[in-house]
Amino acid sequence: MSGPVTKLSFWGVRGSTPTVDPATWRYGGNTPCLELTAPDGTQFILDCGTGLRVLGSRWTAPAAGAIASGVRNPETHILVTHYHWDHIQGVPFFAPLYAENNAFHFYSFRSKHLGRDSLKQVFETQMAMPYFPVNMSAMTAKKKFMEVGGGDSFTVGENKITARHINHPQGCLGFRIETPGGTVVYATDNEPGDPKLDEELRELAAGADIFINDAQYTPEQLASTRKGWGHSSWREGVKVARDAGAKTLVLFHHDPDSTDRMVDGLLRQAREEFDSVFAASEGMVIKLGSADGTLEAHMPVTRTALRREAHFRARVSGITEGGHAFEEETVVRDLALQGALILMQHCPRLQSELHVTMETPGVDGAKVMKLRGYVVRIDSSEEKGHSAVGVVFTE
Repeated sequence: MSGPVTKLSFWGVRGSTPTVDPATWRYGGNTPCLELTAPDGTQFILDCGTGLRVLGSRWTAPAAGAIASGVRNPETHILVTHYHWDHIQGVPFFAPLYAENNAFHFYSFRSKHLGRDSLKQVFETQMAMPYFPVNMSAMTAKKKFMEVGGGDSFTVGENKITARHINHPQGCLGFRIETPGGTVVYATDNEPGDPKLDEELRELAAGADIFINDAQYTPEQLASTRKGWGHSSWREGVKVARDAGAKTLVLFHHDPDSTDRMVDGLLRQAREEFDSVFAASEGMVIKLGSADGTLEAHMPVTRTALRREAHFRARVSGITEGGHAFEEETVVRDLALQGALILMQHCPRLQSELHVTMETPGVDGAKVMKLRGYVVRIDSSEEKGHSAVGVVFTE
């Protein structure tokens, strides 16, 4: 990748409430939080759900190269879409806010329910008695709170930020961040059906490299039991992405009751309708800024330490990044309880399904195992012409 690079990291992707269910392990259970690092070094945080705590722990870890209780860039800009719990509940647990050498700029709209300084009031109130043991005065970092409204634009460094109102109970903002490395649009928590706000969403997403859109409900739920709850579906996201000319759609704000397999199903349906779609996953990193306009996406490695070196012969079939079916003979390496690393000549599509038929040793000779999984990581290999493909097995 050459030229200015914009890096987008996903720290929380779940909607409404955090989950710790094994069935949601692969996509993750923390509520919304993204980190965007622009080519000029400007740091943005998008929303402050429980994923914010994980981001703060990474920033303050000595292994990350940061000064203890500091961040890599002492000044950070935080864009808050709205004030529902799942988008602010990580703030009290964000360690960098307790370090006086840091500075944070918060941006969001004035709530008609709270009036002036509503953004500051929201954070103070959730830490007030009897809801939290210490109040916001314990946070010694410098803090500035700035109100923005739908239609407002402002610049931070070399980056232009545009806010638009989107359709959600008690109000919500979508943000468009234009950087020298590409344009990212973050439009979580929106429900189609309001013509004016639907048009604003399409304007916000126009030509975006990455369009992150609410996909909490199925189209069937959105048309019936969840109508009026303020969320969208993969189908609506595809419609907006197509109408707006967005290049890549990211399904976001997964329902707490949606298991990994259910999200897999939604992703599969979306990919039948739109060429470039990902389902947001904790640990996912997207980089923009390649000379040919393509993006790099990396999924998190499988979250297990129970790995063992393995060299099992296998036959693998799946879909390439270009959408072509393939089948090849290869070997499985680095086997774990829930996944494996497979050396492959073909480069499968991230988050696509793989079928693996593997020979494993047994007391009575070789046994044949048939497994199905999903691609979570693709790395270049030391062996020319091959890729090391990380797979999580679902059955």
